[in-house]
Amino acid sequence: MIKVILFDLDNTLIDFMKFKTICCEEAIDAMIDGGLNMKKETALKRLFKLYYKEGLEDDTIFQKFLRQECGKVDYRILAYGITAYRKVRAGFLRPYPKTKQTLIKLKEKNLKLGILTDAPKLKAWIRLSNMQLDDFFDEVIAKEDTGKLKPDKKPFLVAMKRFKVKPEECLMVGDRPKRDIAGAKSLKMHTCFAQYGYGKKVNSGANFTIDKIEELLKVVNKLSE
Repeated sequence: MIKVILFDLDNTLIDFMKFKTICCEEAIDAMIDGGLNMKKETALKRLFKLYYKEGLEDDTIFQKFLRQECGKVDYRILAYGITAYRKVRAGFLRPYPKTKQTLIKLKEKNLKLGILTDAPKLKAWIRLSNMQLDDFFDEVIAKEDTGKLKPDKKPFLVAMKRFKVKPEECLMVGDRPKRDIAGAKSLKMHTCFAQYGYGKKVNSGANFTIDKIEELLKVVNKLSE
């Protein structure tokens, strides 16, 4: 029987790529208004190429983008972009539909819930509190806790130690087969692939696959039989 459910955060509880795309579209529009001499489609493509190289959590990505495309950081353009990004970020961040209702029902089953993320801890807590989901989670295990990223075993081991459980008492829910699923399976945890966050059907290797977060309740019921 499982006692703990560990969730990845981005694209498992939050539609992170949709959120990121909307924020960046507004930022690019603003930078063009501020003097950036590029077509929007080209700028977005190059910005996301840089994101995938430097990491989606890079706080200096606009500076790097301007230095790459303009040869220097124009602080007027930079200010336009950052201001627009932050305005949209504050108003858009929200969980997938039925997330809160699902978490309520899981807590009613006396399950412990945790976040296991590669994001920085402060950013993880800010996202959870912004969506008013923070009270559902007993622990947030983030990059600072281990210095390692999934699928390394260390984050999963730290999570089990924090909750004082064995692998067979844990269910890992995530959208990345090579990170969330592979890492949990290496320690013989139960695994659930959040296919809705991955964007396409793949053979994830997980014990269970869900297309909506509320389907997780059926998984938990099956594991409790």
